[in-house]
This record gives sequence, structure tokens and C-alpha cells, in this order.
Amino acid sequence: MNVTLPKKEKTDIKAVIIYTISIISCIIAAIVVAISQYLGTDELERILSVGGSNMTQEDIDEQILISGFDNIFNNQLEQYNLNIDINKKDEEKEIIYTGYEKQESKENDYDLDLHIPYINIDDEKIENMNNDIKETFENKAENVLQSENQNVIYTVQYEATIENDILSLIIKSNLKQSTSAQRLIIRTYNYDLKNKKEITLQELINKNGLNENDVQNKIKQEIENEQKKVEDLKSLGYEIFERDLESEMYNIENSDEFFIKDGKIYIIYPYGNNDLTSEMDLVII
Repeated sequence: MNVTLPKKEKTDIKAVIIYTISIISCIIAAIVVAISQYLGTDELERILSVGGSNMTQEDIDEQILISGFDNIFNNQLEQYNLNIDINKKDEEKEIIYTGYEKQESKENDYDLDLHIPYINIDDEKIENMNNDIKETFENKAENVLQSENQNVIYTVQYEATIENDILSLIIKSNLKQSTSAQRLIIRTYNYDLKNKKEITLQELINKNGLNENDVQNKIKQEIENEQKKVEDLKSLGYEIFERDLESEMYNIENSDEFFIKDGKIYIIYPYGNNDLTSEMDLVII
């Protein structure tokens, strides 16, 4: 009797390689974050620079900042030196203050940890910013408090700085509602205290003496790198968030979310602002 054995399926070597690279990348990213949080940035810098790495000092510094992004939110205005008279709306409050704060849990309904800031400057443009903060974050909190059996987890944190007469405020919220995907929303507000006007990313780049083309090329390269990573995962059958590399949202003049800290400009693309996702890209200049 002749017995025919089933043919052994041919291993997809390319898929195995891509899968392995993706796993290694995730492990490296996790290690970078862990070292930065538990051993400090000095130890992370030492490890990244050892062993003949091709990374420049600038690359190392940037990776340290990216890995520590979630740790910058201290719900306060950082220390600053200001030689400009500020027309406060309420003299008893700081320039940036926590105007809505709540930590509350209700079983099966919600779990809240909220620190929502407002800007204490008597100016119509600032009033518009405060209204946007209220509509985006505080109104959502009030809606969650009225919800039942939704198992909502909602957090809001912020950080604020004043550098070179520029007030910069960043607010980050995470929303997980029932079985829906987690959503990350980040809004930023940047105000020129000296000239009493909202400042754009393009104006800030020029103010800091940076070359617009160089900044635009760096944004383009970083987004392309992130898209390449998700395309590798997509080829393995994973559901991913795809970036439209042709989108005008990555143009400097359309990049609305940015934050200033320690002389660095954080340019942020939080896709959860418009979609149900926690994906974001961060470019540091």
C-alpha cells in the first residue's frame, strides 16, 4: 500500500524575519522606558552609547526624551522667571491653575482621575482657549459622571511651562469606554506673553532660528519610519493604524499640537483627537 504524506507547508521566511524584528523592537522600546524610569536618564544614556553604537549624542538625547514623554505631566506650571507684567483674571491664582479636579470611582460605571487646568490671564484669546479646554475635557467629565454601566476609565493630566516669554500648556487625556478601543486626546495651547497673541509652530520655529525645511524634513522622515513599522506588522495580519504619508496634516503650517520644554519643541500628532485610537507620533526638535 502506498501512503502519501501531506506536504509540509513552506515556512514564510520573510514573515518570520519581520515578526522577529517587530518583537525585538518592542522589547528594546520597553527596556528603554524601564531604564529611563527606574535607573535614570544618565544610566540610559550610558547604555545607549556603549558598544560602538551608531547613534549620535543627539539621537540618544532624543530617545531619552521620547521614552520619558509620559512622565512630564506633573499637573502644574513649572518654575519660571518672568519679567513681563501679566494681567491676571484672578490675582489669587497662578497663571496656570487646576480648575477642575476629581478622583472618583463608581463600580461598573466609571473611574475618574482628572486634573483639568485653566489659564489665568485676562485676554479674549485666552478666554477662547479656556472655553476649548472646558468643552473638550470638563464637559466630557460631566457626561461620564452621568453614565451608568459603561465602565468608563477617564484620566486627564497636564503640564505647563513659560520659556522665553512663551506660555506652553499641554493636556493629555485617556478615555476607555466599555468595549471600545482606548482613545488618547492631546491638546496644546501656546501663547506669546510679550506680544499678547497665540503663537503658531511656524512662528516658534522662526523665533528659535530653526530652518523650516530641516524641521519639515525631520517630521516627514519620522512619520515615514513609523509607517514602515506598522506596515511590517500589517503584513503579518495585525490590525494597525495607518498613517497617510501624503496628508497635509504633517505640514508645519497645519501642525497645531506642540509643546515647549527645556528649550525643545515637542511636535505631537495625536490621532485620537479625531479617531478612536491611542496612537500618536512625537517629533522633538
